[in-house]
Amino acid sequence: MRSITKTYCPINATTLGVVAMLLICTTTLTALAQAPKVLVYSKTAGYHHASIAAGIVAIKKLGAENNFEVDTTTDVKKFTDANLKQYATLIFLSPTGSGVFNDSTEKDAFKHFIERGGGYVGIHAASDFEYDWQWYGNLVGAYFKAHPKPQEAVIDVVDPNFIATKGLPNPWKRLDEWYHFSWVANNLHILLNLEESTLDYTGAAANIKMGANHPIAWYHNFDGGRSFYTALGHTDESYTDPLFLNHLLGGIKYAMGSKYKGK
Repeated sequence: MRSITKTYCPINATTLGVVAMLLICTTTLTALAQAPKVLVYSKTAGYHHASIAAGIVAIKKLGAENNFEVDTTTDVKKFTDANLKQYATLIFLSPTGSGVFNDSTEKDAFKHFIERGGGYVGIHAASDFEYDWQWYGNLVGAYFKAHPKPQEAVIDVVDPNFIATKGLPNPWKRLDEWYHFSWVANNLHILLNLEESTLDYTGAAANIKMGANHPIAWYHNFDGGRSFYTALGHTDESYTDPLFLNHLLGGIKYAMGSKYKGK
């Protein structure tokens, strides 16, 4: 009768620990590789909002907590086809001025990004930007005209079921700088409407009132991509306010669409 020799491969706690660590590292690296990226753009050729710095900190924190990566720039030269391909969404954080996109290469790269299904998020002064480029105006959805002094006012939540408005109180009372617009695009899905009757217009420019229809946040599909805009976000305090941050995060998630893989 043949003797059978059995060979055993010893597995101890150290070996199991190494295997477990490798699995964790592999899973983590895979998750990081799949995390979408956003680019925060905040060039100011006009008025510079001091809250931009707080906004960048807040968006980076939102990214860390919700599995998306955040890059920041004030350099319009970053708008090339090759560079923008890595991003799911562009976040325009209170940029100001006109003629910033004065090169056809940069404009075309921006357009191509949207046409390929890229997302756009405009915050506050993003509507006070590129007045001479109507394509941009159509993308953001409005152009800023003027505002009364910053103050507390009441917002009507028009659509409480959208990702950027779920959980907001209705009505929503908050302090901000309340933008009034010279032009608003058609076919916007309005999310928030400002109740002008709650504003004090003392010292404000004449004829800035918009009346009962005064949208303050909205979204729409545009040229193959997704656009979300909120006129809120003037103050530093906005970027530590859980209600505003949830509103902003919902807009970012909407703009990223199917590219978002986070919570």
